[in-house]
Amino acid sequence: MQAPAPTASAATAASQRIEITGGRESDTEQRRRSTAAKIIIGREEIDKFGDATVGEVLRRLPGVTAPGAPGRGGPPRLRGLGSGFTQLLIDGQRVPPGFSPESLTPEQVERIEILRAPTAETGARAIAGTINIIMREGYRRRLNDLRLGFGFENGNATPGVNWTHNDSAGDLTYNVSGSAFLPRRESSNQSRTTVTDLATGMPLEDRISDSTTREQRRGLNLTARLQWRLGESGDSVSLTPSIFHTQAESETRFSLQQTPYRPTCVPGQREGCTPDFHDNGQSRNDSRFSNGRLAGQWRQRFGAVRLESNGSGGLWQSRNDTRREEFDSGQARPKRATDDRATSRERSLNFTLKASGLVGGGAGSGPNSGPNSVTDGDEHSLVSGAEIDAVRRSESRTSLQNGVPQLIDFAENLQASSLRLAAYVQDEWNLSPQWGAHAGLRWEGIATRGDSADGTRPSNRSSVWTPLLHAVWK
Repeated sequence: MQAPAPTASAATAASQRIEITGGRESDTEQRRRSTAAKIIIGREEIDKFGDATVGEVLRRLPGVTAPGAPGRGGPPRLRGLGSGFTQLLIDGQRVPPGFSPESLTPEQVERIEILRAPTAETGARAIAGTINIIMREGYRRRLNDLRLGFGFENGNATPGVNWTHNDSAGDLTYNVSGSAFLPRRESSNQSRTTVTDLATGMPLEDRISDSTTREQRRGLNLTARLQWRLGESGDSVSLTPSIFHTQAESETRFSLQQTPYRPTCVPGQREGCTPDFHDNGQSRNDSRFSNGRLAGQWRQRFGAVRLESNGSGGLWQSRNDTRREEFDSGQARPKRATDDRATSRERSLNFTLKASGLVGGGAGSGPNSGPNSVTDGDEHSLVSGAEIDAVRRSESRTSLQNGVPQLIDFAENLQASSLRLAAYVQDEWNLSPQWGAHAGLRWEGIATRGDSADGTRPSNRSSVWTPLLHAVWK
């Protein structure tokens, strides 16, 4: 007996095919879903112009400026405010003093996040905003990338080499990046200073100074990220060691032309006279900066809540030696010689704990929701966390002028330590596909203790509550 032929509906059901694909959100999608004013620059944008340093990448971004001549910018600034109003982070951690984005190469960076206003999570230390540089993560595919670069400035070559390696072994993915650079620079500067009596309008001083500086820097950067996958839900453990080292030497020759309209000051006289300036001179500076850091991260999902824990330990030290000599015309011996030597060392430990989860709304919960809607609005995401940060710093400085110590009111060796605690909670609310709101509250307290020249150890404790509210129209 022949079996009956399958019906049309059964054949259709048997031939149906369902595919589910997933992946990380694009930079544009992350920015669109953000409830705070944020710009996200990913790998595609970072690689677009072939910049040599992260500092050059930052200067291309909207709203970011850097002082100094092209190619030599200082700390980045946001919203036209000074660098002290802008917070710079690496993987969410504050960078040590003296660190410059010029020491990072674009190949070492995964993405750059720019927040145009403070949030409860990033803190309210910088009212202009925050720049968070996320170091590059490992990929499942194997990659070896070696790049050589050369630049020229006033006939001086600036070579550089960058190497990136990605690979995986089972549940482990890792990335190793390294770079070395040797920039040489030469610059000239001229300035004119005039001093006028405000009451009479009579000129008191007129000076024109010229200087020429030759500088050479050498730098080596090594970073790595080792990430172990703990499951299919995105749980992971990662370690991120990094080493940065830079040293520089510079020589400056300068001259001064002055037209005094008042008598020259004698020793002990400070008013009603022209300071005893030099005619020409030279200076030499030798500086070194080293920074080592080990960071760890653990991500785990418990139901609808995702926990993220970060910890890091760092050590940086710097040394700066300067010799400056000032001469009068026709004199072989300097009229004034200054020697300045400074050494700094800092150790830090940091630990943060963050919990986040969707507490209301979600896919298809808005007023216009449908079976295929994704982000119709009325979505609440609650984020809370705590931070602890301990820092201990020591400094040693010696300043001599013609062999005579100048810092007699201060001790040559100083130490200071600080302990910072913080806790925050914030609600990220997608009101509609066009509107987003962001409300948060942060408490932060800090205790500091230091040394003084008379042997006492002054201390201070302070704390602050900071409410924050944002509204974004997309």
